[in-house]
Amino acid sequence: MVNILQIAGLAIVDAINPCALAVMAVVLISLLLANPKKRRNVLLGGLSFTLAVFILYFIYGVGLTYIFNLLATIAPIIIKGLGLFAIILGIFNIKDYLVYKPGGLATEMPLKFRPKMKLWVKRITSPKGAFVIGLLITFFLLPCTIGPYVVASGILSQLSLISRIPWLLFYNLIFILPMIAITLIIYLGVITVDKISSWKEKNIRYLHLIEGLILTILGILMVTGILH
Repeated sequence: MVNILQIAGLAIVDAINPCALAVMAVVLISLLLANPKKRRNVLLGGLSFTLAVFILYFIYGVGLTYIFNLLATIAPIIIKGLGLFAIILGIFNIKDYLVYKPGGLATEMPLKFRPKMKLWVKRITSPKGAFVIGLLITFFLLPCTIGPYVVASGILSQLSLISRIPWLLFYNLIFILPMIAITLIIYLGVITVDKISSWKEKNIRYLHLIEGLILTILGILMVTGILH
């Protein structure tokens, strides 16, 4: 049986991932520089980018749950394996809190990907461009965001295809909420992109700590069978 706390917890971990927030900040900066007097483009561009990420991540989820469903005969082993995987991811994140290094293994976007990602994002000048780049950027986000999604997909694979869809939509809605919030905050002028980027840099270790604790706790509950 799927537990809403499991899926919501994993989605929240994904949503507060530092590299996803960093990419969103770069996207909005590019739109502001391209259209300094057209704040509406910032709103439409940010939402277009977010929609692209939502669509492609949903498709990834359908694929992942299908793959796990093919292994249904060993479902109990897979669930415990996913729990162990969540614990390992949690430990990596807690390590990043204790000893932070940019581009941490399985926790942030690898450093070698970042120049290419920034080059693509800086080409965004319109909402349409933001949507297209959003589809491309999801590949760069995968190394640092796919972990929790893999665990969630393994859990959801126990359901029928039709039953998985609402859960995948729920997961991905939570995942993109910070992107929507940042877009609206910048559009309304409540805060600047620079301040958001600065806040992320100052609190990045604490974000990793929160991620690490949630993943570790969920993983332990799954391995022990309390959540299954």
